Amino acid sequence: MEIGAFTFVDVGVGGGVGPAQRIPELLEEIALADEVGLDVFGLGEHHRPGFGAPAPVVLLAAAAARTSRIRLTSAVTVLGADDPVRVFEQFAALDLVAQGRAEIMAGRGAFTDAYRLFGHDLNDYDALFDEKLRLLLALREPEPVTWKGDFRAPLTQELVTPRPVQERLPVWVASGGNPQSVARAASLGLPVALGTIGGTADQFAPLAGLFRDALEHYGRPPQPLAVSVHGFVADTSQKAADIYFPADAALFNTAGRERGLPTVTAADIAAKNGPGSTYAVGSPQQVVEKLLYQHEVLGHQRALLQLAVGPVGHREVMRAIELLGTEVAPVVRAEVARRESQVAQGSHLQK
Repeated sequence: MEIGAFTFVDVGVGGGVGPAQRIPELLEEIALADEVGLDVFGLGEHHRPGFGAPAPVVLLAAAAARTSRIRLTSAVTVLGADDPVRVFEQFAALDLVAQGRAEIMAGRGAFTDAYRLFGHDLNDYDALFDEKLRLLLALREPEPVTWKGDFRAPLTQELVTPRPVQERLPVWVASGGNPQSVARAASLGLPVALGTIGGTADQFAPLAGLFRDALEHYGRPPQPLAVSVHGFVADTSQKAADIYFPADAALFNTAGRERGLPTVTAADIAAKNGPGSTYAVGSPQQVVEKLLYQHEVLGHQRALLQLAVGPVGHREVMRAIELLGTEVAPVVRAEVARRESQVAQGSHLQK
C-alpha cells in the first residue's frame, strides 16, 4: 500500500498566501514528504485564479532536485488540452532529473479553462482525450511512431528524445467517477486514480469493481488502483477539524460562487467526515482507521491525501506531512500487508 499526498497549490483562497510565497513552501513540503518516507507526491493542473500550478511538471522538476526517493506525479495532466508529444518530452525530462521517479496522471480535467485557453472545442472534450491518450502511450514505446489522428498533425517514424530513465513512463488515468473513463483505462491496461470528493467509500466501490472486471474482460493483467481523498492529520482530532474544515469550506465556496452553488460552512464540511466517508481528517489513529476502512471497501494500492487546501498554513501542512509519514503510513502499510498475507494463505489452503 502506497501512501502519499497531492495538492492543487491553492493560492489566495480565503486569505491564503500568494504564489511567490506558496511555491517555495510547496518545495519544502515535498522535500519533507520524501524525508519522512511517503511514497508519492502529486501536483494537480488548474488554469484559473486561486491555483498556483498550471505547469506542474516545472514544479515537480524543482522538487526532484531536492528529493531522492519519492515518486513525483501530476494529479492531473489535462491531456485533452495539451500536445502528447510535448507532454512526453516534459515528463521524460522530469524523469531524467528525478532519475526514474516521474509519473503522468492523465485526465480530461474538472474545469474547462485549459480548453478555452488553448483553443479547443468542448464538443470534442472526450474525443480529444481518447486520441491524445492513445498517442501518448505510443510515444512511450521504444520504437519510432507513425501516427495519424483528427486533432494534430500526423507523425511519421518519429522517436521523441531524449528517452526517460524508465523504460516506459508510468501513465495513470485519473477519473472523477466516470465509468466510461474507468473502462477505457482497463481496456488499455492502465492503472486508475479515482478522485473522490465527498460521498462514501461504499458509493465508489462499484467503480473499483468495474475496473477489475473490465481488466479481466479485456484480458489485461491486474493494475493498481489509487484513491484520492480530502484528508488531514493533526496531533488531535479537534486541531485537525479546526484547521481543515474552515479551509476546505473556503475552497468550496470560492469554486462554488461561479457555479451559483450555495455557501457551505465548516460544519457542512465536517459532516462529510463521518463514518465510511471518503474524507480522512483527524488524529493519526483516526486517519489510520479511515484509510484502512477505505482500503477494506475499495481494495486500492495507493492512497493520496489532499492535505493543503484553501488557506491551510504551511506550518500546519508540514506537521500533517510529518504525521502522515511517521505515524499513519507505517501502520496502514503493515496492516494492509497482514490482511493480504491472510488472504493469500487462505487461497493457498483452499487449493
